[in-house]
Amino acid sequence: MAKSEIDAVTAEFFAAFDNRGGRAADVARIRRLVLPGGVIVKTGPEFAAYTVDEFIEPRERLLSDGRLVEFSEWETSERTDIAGDIASRFGEYRKSGILDGEPFEGRGTKTIQFVRTSAGWRIAAFAWYDQP
Repeated sequence: MAKSEIDAVTAEFFAAFDNRGGRAADVARIRRLVLPGGVIVKTGPEFAAYTVDEFIEPRERLLSDGRLVEFSEWETSERTDIAGDIASRFGEYRKSGILDGEPFEGRGTKTIQFVRTSAGWRIAAFAWYDQP
């Protein structure tokens, strides 16, 4: 049961960025999925560590101002380890969209740390690596 709940939270996380077909991305839902003190890390040459709000704000803008359209990302494979009320997921993902009028595709890896709370499984931290 824990695995199916973690799968559902992960799917909802990825869906938060989807703005295909003119729908509005619901990036704000990240506030519900990630603990208030959660840590979000982007790796690579533009390394950054974000609070939840620092992560959400620029992505809400990018996904709603017309610069990034028809965007989605989805998990292609994963390994989830669960021990009591903690879990760790390591997954590969792909993404595609149109940025500034130019179609693009990408892929990478995300690692997500989960904890079980009284409200269900929530994300405590996540980090990602985009393939060059």
